[in-house]
Amino acid sequence: MVIILLVILTIIASVAFMTVGAGGHWSFVLPLRAQKLAGLLLIGYAMAVSTVLFQTITQNHILTPSIMGFDALYVLIQTLVAFTIGYVHGAAINPYLRFAVETFVMVSSAALLYRWLFAGGRRDLMFLALAGLVFGGLLRSLSNFLQRVIDPGEFAVLQDRLFASFNLIDSSLLSIAAILVFSVSVIGWRMRRSFDVLVLGRDSAINLGIDYTRTVRTILMIIAILVSVSTALVGPVTFFGLLVANLAYRFVGNARHALMLPASALIAMICLVGGQLVLERLFGFNTSLSIVIEFFGGIAFIILIMQRAR
Repeated sequence: MVIILLVILTIIASVAFMTVGAGGHWSFVLPLRAQKLAGLLLIGYAMAVSTVLFQTITQNHILTPSIMGFDALYVLIQTLVAFTIGYVHGAAINPYLRFAVETFVMVSSAALLYRWLFAGGRRDLMFLALAGLVFGGLLRSLSNFLQRVIDPGEFAVLQDRLFASFNLIDSSLLSIAAILVFSVSVIGWRMRRSFDVLVLGRDSAINLGIDYTRTVRTILMIIAILVSVSTALVGPVTFFGLLVANLAYRFVGNARHALMLPASALIAMICLVGGQLVLERLFGFNTSLSIVIEFFGGIAFIILIMQRAR
């Protein structure tokens, strides 16, 4: 019933996003809004699913994939572009090439980190999270140093690139992003029963016949691809996945991933589409959706920490 309700709300939000304020100019408005709607749905799906899977393997509902340093790496990439060639020349770079390079660098960095984690011996996934925090801090320090020495004009442009923007999604990249997301989603959906077993913990999963190392490595690569694609499209968003994943836990009340994954994805879609609709039609673009998301996501993070402390 919850899934059916969320599907209905997603359809209502999508229809409202496409039609409210159109003013009868359907031939112009509908194609333009359809591209933005597709981007919002795709990004919401990728962020929600990656967060739920990451919390599954870490068995911790207050962690998000951003702890692995994806956001810091994205900031460093953008800073290096501003420092080396500048955004005036960088704007001439083919968007497909830029998207491919950013996604490849983030996925490759994650793959190297995972390979190091599983190379010999037994290391806990908390060690992976700690390593991500350390590397993230190193990358942020390097980015801050470069930002202090670049041209002030380039720095002003860079500041806009470092915040997630849901208004300027490059529609030409959606087809490639959708193919990547769909491919890893098919792999993930076939493993959904293994996800349910992993919730029980490492030892229990091994006793129940799960190849723990191989399964976790596959999940981590799925997470890396989903996070890299969404970050390359809109920029870093830290707390959105945390917010929608915990809402899904509360609404569904069931640990089965066959329900949790669709529920979290639908909640993310409703939040992004509905939030963008409100900001555009009621507030006239006077604020940014990413700012609102980070605000409420940060509050949710604090609440979750206080609950765990009690």
